[in-house]
Amino acid sequence: MKNINYMNEAVKEAEEGIAAKHGGPFGSVIVRNGEIIGRGHNRVIHSNDPTAHGEVEAIRDACRRIQSFDLSGAELYTTCYPCPMCLGAVMWARIQRVYYCCDSFDAAIIGFDDSQFYIDLNDPKFIKQYLVYDESSKELCDGLFKKYHDDKNNKRY
Repeated sequence: MKNINYMNEAVKEAEEGIAAKHGGPFGSVIVRNGEIIGRGHNRVIHSNDPTAHGEVEAIRDACRRIQSFDLSGAELYTTCYPCPMCLGAVMWARIQRVYYCCDSFDAAIIGFDDSQFYIDLNDPKFIKQYLVYDESSKELCDGLFKKYHDDKNNKRY
């Protein structure tokens, strides 16, 4: 662990969320160049938003603060192993490393069990049934993608 103080800050975030009844014991901080640039804790219950996990909230905060969607070079300190959604968000944000303490088994013990997500995501039969390709709208969406691609002023990430 590079700096235990960063994990302490993640724990403080989680404690604030618990005290405010915002959600579970999940807190995160994002650090770049030795500075905390983003903070977040679970706000799922408070905001009625299933995407308001601590890691996602910290990413949103960091991106607002630095006014960029690219968090390259940053590290995330979080109280628990990220769920699949959060891990995807971390990867899209280009965060280079994640430090965590509790794992998904610890989370499951207290009622936050995401093990079925990992099973489903690795099951081609589930994916085929869950994600349905809408061939009838393909041409419409192709046009949308082409329009975005052809406008060189649009940013890519």
